[in-house]
Amino acid sequence: MIDNSWLKSLELLNPIPAWRQEFADYNPTRLQQDLLAGLTVGVVALPLALAFGVTSGAGAAAGLFTAIVAGFTGSVMGGSRYNITGPTGAMTVVLLPIIAQYGVDKIFLVGIMAGLILLVMGLLRFGRLIQLIPYPVVIGFTNGIAIIIFLQQVPAMLGVATPRGEHILPITLKALQDYLRQPEMAAPLLTLLTVGLILLWGRYVKHIPGSIVALIAVTLVSLLFDVPRIGEIPTTLPAPHLPAWSFTDVSRLFSPALAVALLAGIETLLSAVVADSMTIRERHDPDREVIGSSFANLLAPIFGGIPATGAIARTAVNVRSGAQTRLSSIIHALFLLLVVVLLGPLAQVIPLAALAGILMMVAVRMIEWEAVQAILRSTKSDLSTMLVTMGMTVAFDLVLAIEVGLVLAGILFIQRMRNSLSLEPMDLAPQVPAHLEVDHDLLRERVVAFRVDGPLFFAAAGEFINNLTQISKVDALILRMRRVKVIDASGANALLTMKQAL
Repeated sequence: MIDNSWLKSLELLNPIPAWRQEFADYNPTRLQQDLLAGLTVGVVALPLALAFGVTSGAGAAAGLFTAIVAGFTGSVMGGSRYNITGPTGAMTVVLLPIIAQYGVDKIFLVGIMAGLILLVMGLLRFGRLIQLIPYPVVIGFTNGIAIIIFLQQVPAMLGVATPRGEHILPITLKALQDYLRQPEMAAPLLTLLTVGLILLWGRYVKHIPGSIVALIAVTLVSLLFDVPRIGEIPTTLPAPHLPAWSFTDVSRLFSPALAVALLAGIETLLSAVVADSMTIRERHDPDREVIGSSFANLLAPIFGGIPATGAIARTAVNVRSGAQTRLSSIIHALFLLLVVVLLGPLAQVIPLAALAGILMMVAVRMIEWEAVQAILRSTKSDLSTMLVTMGMTVAFDLVLAIEVGLVLAGILFIQRMRNSLSLEPMDLAPQVPAHLEVDHDLLRERVVAFRVDGPLFFAAAGEFINNLTQISKVDALILRMRRVKVIDASGANALLTMKQAL
């Protein structure tokens, strides 16, 4: 007999009930809003898809294919009506060292493996575990990712080839050294022009994204110079095909695939949470959203795409543009497909320096300045957790940063809980009924009482025992434990040890 929980989990694979509920009161007005929002997000997504594809090492075409296939699939199968799935800066941070170590051909197998891992996570209903990640850890790795994305653009900004390597700091240093050997001003000037146009355009025009305007303008200006460019882009989606694989490949790529799956799940759910915070109409289904991310990552590599996640910035644009349903995400994917078919040959002249400027602006805007200020006003433990997570993200990798951040946050939390346990002496003499003839001095000498306040658990049990076993020459020890809400096995054993010691 099949467990009912498994039946409910398998229902996540069927998107029809969610679609029926979402489109129950659909009308032409809402369709018009979805169409406008989808086109707006498509315009915003175009330069980002190209840029993230190039930055990942898989190429601009791979970025576009990812935005099309993952954007379509994630919206069809996902649990959020607003989330936009596609290539993101956070994912490029993880993909770049994987491609450097295993080669670009293996990234497609990594994506499919990550999709399978996400599918299992979704069926096991791991989606709600995102709520267990402490806020300082989330802010730490988000800001760390922003720093890495910025540094990743340094080679393209300088017009030099990206040095090979797994960690961003030595790569950036090597790129600077290569540039100083033969400095050229064309690429840096194009990057500065891109940044300047985005800032200036955004100050006066709100409805048209500055990134697309800067991309077109700087591309036209770049025709006067000899600078690195995107290169050829196919005018249609590749025919679906499975990447070559072997059991040896699966074994050695499992760890990278797990890292990709964890990042895809975390960022997708964070993106859905951001969408929820911007609207009061509906909450997303986290488990179904993980399922949607799994199918997006299963199908994107089959069509030449790279692993994808929910894109927070594009999702925010989608909501602000008046999106009503997940149809807006589908429209954004179809718009990008139309761009590939009609404008693919024109995209190949886009200079990498322009994409570098766009992503540098994205990186600066990714930094959670308000959240950092709030944490600065919070506890030292929260601040240290954020800084350590951010430093580990930049110096090593995202998965290790999250692991270290979670461990550090756990240790600091345990320390706070340990310090919250207190023993407050109680004077029993005033509580003795007046009609009883009791020697109060003798009572205070032979009977000791404490009020215990806080959790009695493993981290506090040792000190609890030490404090009480130092009491000697008494006939009775009274503990008032009304305020003790938690006692674990270590705490219970501490009470037994204390009883035997006294």
